[in-house]
Amino acid sequence: MRVMIAAILCLLALPLWARGEKSGAFDYYVMALSWSPNWCALEGDARGAEQCSRDLGWSLHGLWPQYERGWPSYCPTIERNPSRAMTADMADIMGSSGLAWHQWNKHGTCAGGSASDYYSQSRFAYEQITRPPVLRKLDRRFEISAKVIEDAFLQSNPDLTADMITITCRDGHIQEARICLTKGLVPRPCGADVRRDCQSTDAVLEPLR
Repeated sequence: MRVMIAAILCLLALPLWARGEKSGAFDYYVMALSWSPNWCALEGDARGAEQCSRDLGWSLHGLWPQYERGWPSYCPTIERNPSRAMTADMADIMGSSGLAWHQWNKHGTCAGGSASDYYSQSRFAYEQITRPPVLRKLDRRFEISAKVIEDAFLQSNPDLTADMITITCRDGHIQEARICLTKGLVPRPCGADVRRDCQSTDAVLEPLR
């Protein structure tokens, strides 16, 4: 009977352990920058999202621990969850405290440190990359090649090379610029599964409001 009870308890515990991999066991980071006007046009405006009332441009979607192939998520951790004040402090670059919380819960728990460490690293990574100033000057909706966006990042960041950044699209719009960084937050080549550039030559880029 004891053996049967122990086996049942083990089975009940499996879903918890299946949620994520070991915290801190990853190879590099992917920093995802989202073009906020496009996200707002596709779904944020319909939600009444907080960030859509701000002039954000390239906002920080997240800093994601990555394997050379694949990625961990929702890792078990002994670290405390962030306070409301901590998530609110990230809204200036992430758009909302809710996104900051979600990024910690899904990705930050896999980084191997505290929530405070994760947010500090995220801000440092965001601030060390120059977002192309020319894109902030757009005053109307454009259709543009994803490669033009990539080239603008490369021109603004001499330390980046084409294999360190990928531009993604969604529903005919420029979606994100994803930049690969070492654990020390230095640009590095992306893994093969991250290097999937959008091939569109006429993706929509909405202007700042």
